[in-house]
Amino acid sequence: MNLKRTWLAVPAVLALGLTACSSGGTASDSSASGAAAGSSTAVITTNGSEPQNPLIPANTNETGGGKILDLIFAGLVYYDAEGATHMEMAESIEPNEDASVWTVKLKKGQKFSDGTEVQAHNFIEAWKMGAKEAMLSSYFYAPIQGADDEGAGDLTGLEEIDDYTFTIALKEPTADWSQRLGYSAYVPLPDSTLADPATGGEKPIGNGPYMVAENGWEHNAQIKLIPNPEYKGDNVAKNGGVNIIFYASQDAAYQDLLGHNLDVLDAIPDSAFATYESELEGRSANQAAAIFQSFAIPMKLEHFSGDEGKLRRQALSYAIDRDTITETIFSGTRTPAKDFTSPVVDGYNDAVPGSEVLSYNPEKAKELWAEADKISPWSGTFTIGYNSDGGHQAWVDAVANSIKNTLGIDAVGNPYPDFKSLRTEVTNRTITGAFRTGWQADYPGKYNFLAPLYGTGAGSNDTDYSNADFDALLTKSASAPSVEESNKLLDQAQEILFKDLPVIPLWYSNVVGGWAPTVDNVVFNWKSVPVYQNITKAE
Repeated sequence: MNLKRTWLAVPAVLALGLTACSSGGTASDSSASGAAAGSSTAVITTNGSEPQNPLIPANTNETGGGKILDLIFAGLVYYDAEGATHMEMAESIEPNEDASVWTVKLKKGQKFSDGTEVQAHNFIEAWKMGAKEAMLSSYFYAPIQGADDEGAGDLTGLEEIDDYTFTIALKEPTADWSQRLGYSAYVPLPDSTLADPATGGEKPIGNGPYMVAENGWEHNAQIKLIPNPEYKGDNVAKNGGVNIIFYASQDAAYQDLLGHNLDVLDAIPDSAFATYESELEGRSANQAAAIFQSFAIPMKLEHFSGDEGKLRRQALSYAIDRDTITETIFSGTRTPAKDFTSPVVDGYNDAVPGSEVLSYNPEKAKELWAEADKISPWSGTFTIGYNSDGGHQAWVDAVANSIKNTLGIDAVGNPYPDFKSLRTEVTNRTITGAFRTGWQADYPGKYNFLAPLYGTGAGSNDTDYSNADFDALLTKSASAPSVEESNKLLDQAQEILFKDLPVIPLWYSNVVGGWAPTVDNVVFNWKSVPVYQNITKAE
């Protein structure tokens, strides 16, 4: 979804209007052709954020675009609300004896929203384009023969057998390969987008339960989705569409929710944590999700490379009072991190050697900072960049104050007006301080929390971290004979991360969302996203 996406951008980017969020739509916006039998034609309104890039799946690694892509595209498999894997476009996905070559057979008669059939070449050419252009999610192609370690290159391991069958030859045996294929980097693209990606990114044509309404993407304001009449999968829309509104703040979205001008909100603002349960009168959720929060420090940042950098990173981690911050700022809707993954994924381990660096220990923090000063005396101000539209100021200020009070240095938050402007500096490597990060899993596995973020050259490795021993353990884990063996190797890889700390783990996020009395059947899935296609609304 990646899961979107891979950076967590809980609402939003610049909106044209904060209170003009109608729950209805014009006839052209809310056509329910293709909706499930017994469903309504009413349009669901929800919050979101302006995608960082045009909507090409392989070039989207943040949740604003990812939320949209997951609704308008369908992959070989999909994940249900609990994270279990089911066939979607695929009839079958079968490995050879050692899981190094996988054969995919497609269901016949599946179509894109333009009426063209989904065939094997639509998957093959979409993946090849993502790899050839070294798009943001190309790292997901790295296991395929022909790709380099960053997932770029010619994917020679993809071979079309016939219109509905293709094979995937991997560099190494990979036991969980089929589980990964629900992520948006692995969806197909129609022939029109393959021929003209620029138009396809601006006016995407997908094969999922929804499609973008005509002129439905109003940049920096909203995107209007309507049911895709060509979709024949398990997730047919039971409503007349979804309007995703790009709010400038979570507080504005929450006020619209209270006023019944917004139907579903997937992130209650921290300002309402003490009151939302009573204000929403039972129409809320607070449940574990596959979301990890941290802040990152670029490897090239002055004072944060080599031995000095390791000492300072560890000192910063020891200087943060996670228990107090999660209780005071988040009212118990966050859980202090014990590792780099999530408690909701299989194999979670809260006692990986080295994880004590995530405990609050002021004396140890001061000791390590002083050792670093012996290498090179500290100067300047430690900053943590964050997007102002995502409800992050309170916790960033609290983390900065914890660091300041413990280490006796200047530490402050560095606000950016919106998520897109922060991500642009991160992507362009022009950011000059630390910055908030988060990961919403793309598929429910520990590997997904580690490889895309910390593998050398990985698409979401925004600090340019590189460790050969860590990479070797990733490779070994990917070819392990079982998930249990793979998870043990991934814990060894985490031991390295606890020493190097390319990011400072903070806490795991619960999904804390709510809905208006206008809608029913609201369920939040394993990665915190509402299952939009099942939401119904009175006419």
